[in-house]
Amino acid sequence: MRKWASFPLKEGDVSRQAHADFPQQAIYERETGRSGFFGPATHFHHTHAPTGWSDWQGPLRPHLFNFNEIEQNKTMSPWAVPYLLFNSHCKMRTWRLTDSMNKLARNADGDELLFIHEGSAELYCDYGHLSVRDGDYIVIPRSTMWRLVPNEPMFILLIEATNDSYQLPEKGLVGNHAIFDPAMLDTPKINDAFKAQYSEDSWQVEVKRHGQVSVITYPYNPLDAVGWHGDLAVMRINWRDIRPLMSHRYHLPPSAHTTFVAQRFVVCTFVPRPIESDPGALKVPFYHNNDDYDEVLFYHAGDFFSRDNIEKGMVTFHPAGFTHGPHPKAFAAGREYKKKFTDEVAVMLDTRDALEIGDAALATENPDYVNSWKTRPQD
Repeated sequence: MRKWASFPLKEGDVSRQAHADFPQQAIYERETGRSGFFGPATHFHHTHAPTGWSDWQGPLRPHLFNFNEIEQNKTMSPWAVPYLLFNSHCKMRTWRLTDSMNKLARNADGDELLFIHEGSAELYCDYGHLSVRDGDYIVIPRSTMWRLVPNEPMFILLIEATNDSYQLPEKGLVGNHAIFDPAMLDTPKINDAFKAQYSEDSWQVEVKRHGQVSVITYPYNPLDAVGWHGDLAVMRINWRDIRPLMSHRYHLPPSAHTTFVAQRFVVCTFVPRPIESDPGALKVPFYHNNDDYDEVLFYHAGDFFSRDNIEKGMVTFHPAGFTHGPHPKAFAAGREYKKKFTDEVAVMLDTRDALEIGDAALATENPDYVNSWKTRPQD
């Protein structure tokens, strides 16, 4: 795979290298680009922060939700919880599960991705048994039957690839084993725990198709496979198994942290890593325009270094169409190189199509979030 050298246009006082060695009179860099971080791009240098607005009117604004406050009735069905952010290609929900599922679930609309935010459980599915814990991603292929038996109360983030499948990203120059080796992907086993749940008792399966749920009753437990072979299966990876790409001289874009890819969106994972140490390198996320993708961040653990007053279980949503970037305190701290290591863990969802906000999410919104980029005297 090759690429012809290109020679970008230049105008005015600029740095020769993106995200490093800015002109002395303009400490703020803004990237505007197409196709996420893969298309043509231009880097502007500004004397004021690109997020330094003094007022904002109208619906296109950054959002902050607290998914800890989502009101949910106790339910053993993932199909009974409301959509929080969604479009025709992607659906995001949260689910609190305390009791063992008394029915099997089956998503006939697309692949399901479970991120275990809190708790642990035993997963039983067509492919066998798998123990899951906090920090696990579990990819469940379309129309797989499954159920969870919690060992403790669970808080689960669900992201559906509607009419689509999850695949791994192309890792290009760094090779197939970078970020995480595919050998780290776990699959269910037909072990003693799975065999112990064979049963001639009646079981029901809740099948979701076109957003509607049908119930199929069997006079036995249909999770009765004695073996399987093939290259399609439920798979699991934990964020602790991810070894992020790093550069001490260049701040890598979010695309470098891609974990799963669907046709119209990507899922990325931010995990702890060293902060750039080169004196001229940018040490916080760069200001950039959201021109082609809506961006969602679910905060799982740690201190998210580019944001103020964010707690685990919160979600930020930056729709396409405006510039965003680090908060003033974070930007100042980055220039001073106060922190040498990030301790954040977050799940990012970038969608090519505009997301709608569900009523349950709106009920938890902090409307003052849009003002959090304003520079205050104490900043």
